Amino acid sequence: MEYILFALLIFLPILGAVFIPVVSWKTRTHRMIYTMTLVILTAILAFYMILFQKGSYITVIRFTGDLEIAFGMDGLSCVFVGLISALWPLATLYAFEYMKHEERETTFFLFYIATFGVTMGIATAGNMLTMYCFYEMLTLVTVPLVMHTLSRQAVLASRKYLYYSLGGAAFAFVGMIFLIVYGDTLTFTPGGVLNLDKIGSKKNLLLFIYVMSFCGFGVKAALFPFGGWLPDAGVAPTPVTALLHAVAVVKSGAFAVMRLTYYCFGIAFLKNTWAQMLVMVLTMFTIVYGCSKAVKETHLKRRLAYSTISNLSYILFGVTMMSPLGLVGALSHMIFHGVMKICSFFCAGAVICQTHRNYVHELDGLGKTMPHTFACFTVSSLALMGVPGLCGFMSKWNLAKAVVASNNRLAYLGLACLLVSALLTAIYMLTIVIRAYFPGSAYQPDPSQNIKDPGICMQLPLILFVIAMVFFGLHSQPLIDFFQSIAQTM
Repeated sequence: MEYILFALLIFLPILGAVFIPVVSWKTRTHRMIYTMTLVILTAILAFYMILFQKGSYITVIRFTGDLEIAFGMDGLSCVFVGLISALWPLATLYAFEYMKHEERETTFFLFYIATFGVTMGIATAGNMLTMYCFYEMLTLVTVPLVMHTLSRQAVLASRKYLYYSLGGAAFAFVGMIFLIVYGDTLTFTPGGVLNLDKIGSKKNLLLFIYVMSFCGFGVKAALFPFGGWLPDAGVAPTPVTALLHAVAVVKSGAFAVMRLTYYCFGIAFLKNTWAQMLVMVLTMFTIVYGCSKAVKETHLKRRLAYSTISNLSYILFGVTMMSPLGLVGALSHMIFHGVMKICSFFCAGAVICQTHRNYVHELDGLGKTMPHTFACFTVSSLALMGVPGLCGFMSKWNLAKAVVASNNRLAYLGLACLLVSALLTAIYMLTIVIRAYFPGSAYQPDPSQNIKDPGICMQLPLILFVIAMVFFGLHSQPLIDFFQSIAQTM
C-alpha cells in the first residue's frame, strides 16, 4: 500500500502532466478542469499521507550496497509536503486567469504540473541519493518555465539559471560521495550519519566538503554569491516566478541544506567549528545584501526577487545556528515566507497583467483603481517587515529567540542583520504601498485606461493568503509545537 501511495504522490502529477499537450481538448475549460483535478488529487493524497503515513519508509530500487532509491515521510518531509500541497492548487487557479492571454499555454501547464511532482520527490526523498536525483530533475523541468516567453531575456535567464544550478549540483554531488565513504548510510538520520572512526584525522577535510555542499545546495536558495540567477528569472510569467521564489526551487534549496546539516553531517560534528562560522557569515551577508539591492531596484518583480534572496538566508541563518531552536526558526520562516512572498508576487503579477506596468514609479495611484490587490499587497508587506499580529513576526521572533539561546557571539551579529533587514524591508515595500495610495498632487489619473482588479481566479488566492498570514500571526503555536517536536529529535 505504501508503495502505491508514494508512487501516486510523485508520479500522478508528472505522468498526468504528459497528457496535457497530448489530448485534443474540446475547450480550454476542459483542460483547466483536468489540470486542477490532477493538482487537487495530489494535494489531498499528500495531506492524507501527512496524517496517516508519517514515519513510513520504502525502498524502491536497490543498486548496490547502500545506494538505493527510497522515500519516506518523516517530520521534515511533512513540513515541506504540507507547504507545497497547500500553495500549489491556489497557484494553479491563479495561473488559469494569468495565462489565458499568453502563448504556449498547454506547454506551460505541462511543466508547471510536472514540477509539482518533482518537488514532491525532493520532499519525500528518504536518502541523499534520491533527493539529489529529484533535485537535478527540478532544474530540468523548471528551465522551460523560465524561458517560456522565448524572448532573448528569457533565454539568457534560463541559461544562467541552468549554469548556476548545474554548478551547484556538482558541489552537492561531491558532498554525497564523501558521505558514502565516511558515513554509515545515505539514509536521512536525525543527528547525522558520519562515522567518526572512518574520519580519523580528516575532520577539516570533511568540514570543507560540508561548506562546499552547503554552497552547492545554496545555489537554489540564492546564497551569495550564487543567487545572481534569481532576479533574472523574473522574466518568466508570474505564476512561475512565484513558485521559483516562494515554493518550489528556492525552498527545495533550503530544505536540502536542512537535510545536509541535521540529517547527514550532524550538528554534533559541525557545531563550534570554522565551517559553522563560515556558512553563518555567508548567510548574514546575504540577508543584508539582498535587502540593500531591493532598496535600489526599480523593477517591481526584481525588487521582490532581491527580497527573496534576503529572506531565504533568514532560513539558512536559522540552520547555521545548529540548534533545535535554530531549526524551529528556520522551519517557521520557511512556511511563513512561502505564504507572504507568493502573495506579494501574485499581487505584482495582477498589476502587470492588468496594467502592463513593471516599474515602481509606474504604480502611482493604483491603490484606488485596484483596491483589493493593493490591500493584499499591503498586508504581505507588513508581514514581511515583521509587524506583530502577522506571521512574519512569529518566524523572526523564533529566530531571535534561537540567537539569544545560542550564546554564540557571531549569531548576535546575525540578530543585528535581521534588524537592519527589517528596516530596509520597510523601505522597499512601503515605498510601493505609499506610491499606490498617495501618488502626490501632480498625479493625474487617466480614466480611459479602465484599470481594475483582476478576476476571481486571481483574487481568491490573494484573499486566502491574507487570511493565512493573519491566522498564523495570531495562532501559530500548534505549528511551532510541531516544529519543536522535529527539532528535538536532532
